[in-house]
Amino acid sequence: MTHHQRLDAWIDANFDDEVKFLQQLVKVPTDTPPGNNAPHADRTAELLAGFGLHAEKHAVPRWAVEEYGLESITNLIVRREYGGGGKLIALNAHGDVVPPGEGWNHDPYGGEIEHGKLYGRAAAVSKSDFATYTFALRALDSLQAPLAGGVELHFTYDEEFGGELGPGWLLNNGLTRPDLVMAAGFSYQVVTAHNGCLQMEVTVRGKMAHAAIPETGVDALQAAVAILNALYQQNELYRKVRSQVAGVTHPYLNVGRIEGGTNTNVVPGKVVLKLDRRMIPEEDPVDVEADVRRVIAEAAAGCPRITVEIKRLLLAKALQPLPGNAALVQALQRHGELVFGEPIPTSGTPLYTDVRLYSERGIPAVIYGAGPRTVLESNAKRADEHLVLEDLRRATKVVSRTLFDLLHAPN
Repeated sequence: MTHHQRLDAWIDANFDDEVKFLQQLVKVPTDTPPGNNAPHADRTAELLAGFGLHAEKHAVPRWAVEEYGLESITNLIVRREYGGGGKLIALNAHGDVVPPGEGWNHDPYGGEIEHGKLYGRAAAVSKSDFATYTFALRALDSLQAPLAGGVELHFTYDEEFGGELGPGWLLNNGLTRPDLVMAAGFSYQVVTAHNGCLQMEVTVRGKMAHAAIPETGVDALQAAVAILNALYQQNELYRKVRSQVAGVTHPYLNVGRIEGGTNTNVVPGKVVLKLDRRMIPEEDPVDVEADVRRVIAEAAAGCPRITVEIKRLLLAKALQPLPGNAALVQALQRHGELVFGEPIPTSGTPLYTDVRLYSERGIPAVIYGAGPRTVLESNAKRADEHLVLEDLRRATKVVSRTLFDLLHAPN
């Protein structure tokens, strides 16, 4: 039996435990906001200890977390060192998730299994890869083969807010410096590039007045509508800009939240818009932000006595392929094709992730892990999010095989 076959056999023999591990992770809520995620890290560390894996707990100071608008973050690092001379490979997955919302037919924190699928918030994105990476590492250890280098598991809790207090915190504080990174993703593709994201808060201020005498006020909502129309017109122009990265189409803008007014009989004196501008890898974030600010300013200029404040909430740069990622990409593709029985392409994705924070520091990174062919298939961030368990099994095999190839020390 080859080393790869032995890895597969171990994963098959322990797959029920892997599923139970994922169920336990799904049962601890990590809705972000509010972002009280330290309890999940504690539970994860407890479960890892049961496998003989020590998880270092790196709590982000409360002042930093609260300044970010969250409640608690404890990031985890599991270190496994082998012989000298090899690469240090980090496997990163995030435990924070968006709140479940409405429309579920399954308990979002139940970890229920039906027709070969495990249901729950973060079952697909990305608590699934807590399980993928943990059991890939355990399978690798089971070989007791000569290896060079090391593996780190990075389980973090800030991806939904940009990652600065997740991977960013670990990197900025010198707690890790891997040579290669694999981050939570999808088992049917190796993602080597993704969009960037600019998020902004636009506060439009006018003057409140009684609706019976509206001329005594300044309607902030009317001005906000003018700004919205200008942004949506710009959005049509974005569709004409095409990316050369497979899997990425064009830039786009979404206004995801609007708040304003005090009552139906009051002219609104304040309206707040929150927008999300996705940037294709070819775009310069500085130019993109300047252009969005220009569009807003020009629209507001046509609204007398209106003031506008623009606050940047997030600037996430795009993920770009870096030299040095070839061995990791090729190993994932090779074993992906063997395990899944079909070619595994490389591509980009319109999502943005916190893996970019590794890339920004010159660390080659790719996105690969358990999941469907598309985000849409898994219902990620929608009701009844789920993971096909056979995808979890196969992705775990691919990751474990890849780690062995990159760390194997020939006799």
